[in-house]
Amino acid sequence: MEHKGTKRLETDRLILRRYTESDAELMYRNWASDPEVSKFLTWPTHSSVEVTKSLVTDWIVRYENPNYYNWVIELKETGDVVGNISGVEVIEKIEAIEIGYCMGKAWWGRGIMPEALCAVMDYLFDEVGMNRVFARHDVNNPKSGRVMQKAGMKYEGTMRGAGRNNQGIKDVAVYGLLKSDRE
Repeated sequence: MEHKGTKRLETDRLILRRYTESDAELMYRNWASDPEVSKFLTWPTHSSVEVTKSLVTDWIVRYENPNYYNWVIELKETGDVVGNISGVEVIEKIEAIEIGYCMGKAWWGRGIMPEALCAVMDYLFDEVGMNRVFARHDVNNPKSGRVMQKAGMKYEGTMRGAGRNNQGIKDVAVYGLLKSDRE
């Protein structure tokens, strides 16, 4: 495994790239300030654009670390900044990474997130050399699980009381993909 950090990725419809300071206001407006988006997430709804700006500033500094993976999702056609996909945790000893994502509800149901997830998984397997990519979701948020399924991840089971989000302690469904699953 060779960490390469957050590299610009492109798909037919998307540009996945590093955050810039100018993304903070759009992030705040398009998803971070929306309690419906953050309902099942581990971070609270942003109370002001200043909260978002501070977070984005921190993320930009962290890009210096080659094992830091955090992309803003931009639509090629319009330039709209619509969501985020990132490595929540890298587990070096098993060459694995957990992925998390969120997106503004105006763009839900268009296949954008599965497309982004596939691009990120391809990069992590093919260029970084990860052995395992996985993601988890609150069982009360099955649409997140559909994203994982559409991206080719396999359901691995449900862990009872294994996650905490803005709804409290919850059961989480786990999906994963091994490098060998793709061969």
